[in-house]
Amino acid sequence: MTAGELIGPIARDKGADIVPPSLDQAREFARHSKAENTVRGYRADWRDFCGWCDSHGLCPLPAPPETVAAYIAECAGRLKVGSIQRRLNAIAEAHKATGLDSLTTAGMVRNTLKGIRRTLGTAARPKAPTLTDDIRAMVDAADVGLIGARDRALILLGFAGAFRRSELVGLDIPDCAFGKDGLTVTLRRSKTDQDGAGRKIGIPYGSNPGTCPVRIIHAWIEQADITSGPLFRSITRHSQVRAARLSGIDVARVVKKLAQRAGLDPTAYAGHSLRAGHATSAAIAGASERSIMNQTGHRSVQMVRRYIRDGSLFRENSAGKLGL
Repeated sequence: MTAGELIGPIARDKGADIVPPSLDQAREFARHSKAENTVRGYRADWRDFCGWCDSHGLCPLPAPPETVAAYIAECAGRLKVGSIQRRLNAIAEAHKATGLDSLTTAGMVRNTLKGIRRTLGTAARPKAPTLTDDIRAMVDAADVGLIGARDRALILLGFAGAFRRSELVGLDIPDCAFGKDGLTVTLRRSKTDQDGAGRKIGIPYGSNPGTCPVRIIHAWIEQADITSGPLFRSITRHSQVRAARLSGIDVARVVKKLAQRAGLDPTAYAGHSLRAGHATSAAIAGASERSIMNQTGHRSVQMVRRYIRDGSLFRENSAGKLGL
């Protein structure tokens, strides 16, 4: 579901026999007003709401507050609070796209959501961070050959650069520039940079060649014999490197696979573990908030401080001064 897909039919129904060419371009821009993953999620959420309304003989568009409130109340039995909020966002976007006022902010809906939050709680259940020792063990547990070369490059770059999984799989060969000080990665677009202003991230050489992200990335590129296109790609069981880039889900699978081989609980780790692991490990090592934020790209100090607190639980703990 996108604004363009909903706006188009309504404009024609109003008798717009002559549509200026620029309107099609406007619709195309509207389609790109939100991140692709967000739009994909909204589509799925909107389909779910429409299906629920259909099964109860209710109208999804426009949806009265009572319908929306009843829907999210039923969702509370199977979804987390964050997912319910996204369903509401999708419903609001669908109404906005057709020129209707969204009733998702009506008192009944807001109070129902508030009750759900109080009942279910909103505490996040983040994945465990991969700390430096974990990364070393995961690198040692990687396969031999091309798959192992790619997996080592993936987790080391993700950890050293504190990248989101979408950022990792979005990298192309031209985004990587090797120099005497290390690797400069140009991040052309990210979750917090939807306008594509871009930023550069420095990856310095590591002291251990076996876990140096710069050397390992260079080795992967050479072994895979790729000179353009996606940096991280799928590989067949016959060790053929494909042209298609990996997905964010693939990053999570690699992390879980190597975590299990390293003796860790794979259910506790995912793609975000690399990014969280960088921030936590850097905090344990005494890195400043500013240096961590420069690498992660966080705009909020509060977000980074969550990792810093985790990394300082035992390093700066008053209980250790009690003489017990």
